[in-house]
Formats: sequence, structure tokens, C-alpha cells
Amino acid sequence: QVQLVESGGGLVQAGGSLRLSCAASGLTFSNYAMGWFRQAPGKEREFVATISWSGGSTYYADSVKGRFTISRDNGKNTVYLQMNSLKPEDTAVYSCAARGHYTATAPGAYGFWGQGTQVTVSS
Repeated sequence: QVQLVESGGGLVQAGGSLRLSCAASGLTFSNYAMGWFRQAPGKEREFVATISWSGGSTYYADSVKGRFTISRDNGKNTVYLQMNSLKPEDTAVYSCAARGHYTATAPGAYGFWGQGTQVTVSS
């Protein structure tokens, strides 16, 4: 079965950096676009970033543009989210998701999800 396992979350001070990883198994990773989403307590899940199956196309939420970078290594079946200049409002559970081929920003467009990793940014 398909498994997406996130890692790399933690507690960081404002202005710091974290790199999240999402390891995929049970699917032909290079056939799937990948996305990162986040959900803060009491809020809806929101789109963060997405990358196409080849890595040639990326798209970011305005709130993270210029600070976060999504990338992937199809040889390692892994997608990454490099997060720099973190702010307290970035605090959330971050989840990766997979969908066939093309990127999308709506959570409902993704068929496979990881359990998430907590990111907490202190002020």
C-alpha cells in the first residue's frame, strides 16, 4: 500500500530554518506530483507548495513564497520542503500528499496523504 512518511519537524526560533522530508513507498514516485500542506489548530488545512512529477514545475502559496523551497529526488522517492526565515504563524502540522502527474493546490485533489509532522516556531 501507499505510504508517505514525513520527518524533520521540530521546535525552532523565529528566523530559523527546518527541512522537512517525505519518503514515499508503494507507488511509482516519478509518476506523481507532490504537495505540502499545513494545518494549524482551529484552522483549515491550507496549501503550502507543490511540485510536478519531474520537478520542473513548482508553485507556492503567497504566504511562503521566497522563504520555502520544494524539491524532490525521484531516485530516493523523497520530496523535501526547505523552510527558511520561519515565523510564528508558520506553526502547524505539515503533511505531504501525492496525486497523479499534475500539480494542484486543492487538498481534495490529492489521493494519498502522510500523517504529518509538527513544526513549532517560537517568537
